[in-house]
Amino acid sequence: MRIKPEQMQDVFYKLFVKYKFAEGKAELLAKVFTESTLVGVNSHGINRLPLFVEYVEKGLVKIEAEAEKVATFGSLERWDGNFGAGIINATKCTNRAIELAKSHGMGLVALRNTNHWMRGGTYGKQAADADCISILFTNTQPNMPPWGGKDSRIGNNPLVISIPREQGHVILDMSISQFAFGKINEYRLRGEKLPFPGGWDANNELSNDPEKILTKERGLPIGYWKGSALSMILDMLATLLSAGDSTCKIGTREFETGISQVFLCIYPAVFGDRNIQEKLLEEIIAYTHDVELMNTGDKTYYPGERSAMTRLRNLKEGIPVNSSIWKKVMAL
Repeated sequence: MRIKPEQMQDVFYKLFVKYKFAEGKAELLAKVFTESTLVGVNSHGINRLPLFVEYVEKGLVKIEAEAEKVATFGSLERWDGNFGAGIINATKCTNRAIELAKSHGMGLVALRNTNHWMRGGTYGKQAADADCISILFTNTQPNMPPWGGKDSRIGNNPLVISIPREQGHVILDMSISQFAFGKINEYRLRGEKLPFPGGWDANNELSNDPEKILTKERGLPIGYWKGSALSMILDMLATLLSAGDSTCKIGTREFETGISQVFLCIYPAVFGDRNIQEKLLEEIIAYTHDVELMNTGDKTYYPGERSAMTRLRNLKEGIPVNSSIWKKVMAL
């Protein structure tokens, strides 16, 4: 089924107000959940909303709490999320990193004791809209085996890198697993197999069957052993910089909460050569677009290009959502 963006955002807003979020916070949550769904990332938009509400009901997401600064070192700061809503905390910390970058050229905010930020690309776009480059990442609960291991000990720790661009921002938003678990669940809801292997089944065999992968949540790292190493490095950086909890400690809890995140922004305007920067970006994008394709009708894309196209299409046609998920949301 397709839902108009305005209708979806209005329903989400009323839902968050019902759960006692202040109006400003309810508006922000509704906007971000809707925008994530609008660009086609239902897995971290509407599909995840019922789980977010469950976390609120269990008291894992503190309704009135939000991130606070606990230490500052010039352009580097530590913040504590106080177990508030991940979207609200991440928006606040991205804004602060932008402020620091515009004062110092670069700014970094390390955040601990927060919750899932939903779609990480939201904050990459937020930084790019403010003319900042961003490098953002978070740790998670254990959901991938370290390369060669049987049991999950590392997280699929999402990484976001964004670059402002006049003709459409470049926004890389990826987990360190071949497929984000929300995306695997999206395939499950549609009754489809993954296009490539996405994790291990109960027999320690690589599988493209969402049901078999989700049973034990053992995702496949991107690049195999390289993704395993990258996951560990991102976890180490997020933990050390924030003085927060690692994937190891998060994994001791029944639910994924108390995660650590990093928000690094760079203000490229300090170089005073915006025209050159735009020219260099266009050169790279044109070079990768202008390539002989393996299959007729295919196209190459820069990071964020397909999301922008999906957004325009869904603004015109309405947002496609799973009818059972929409019923859950309306019931809430």
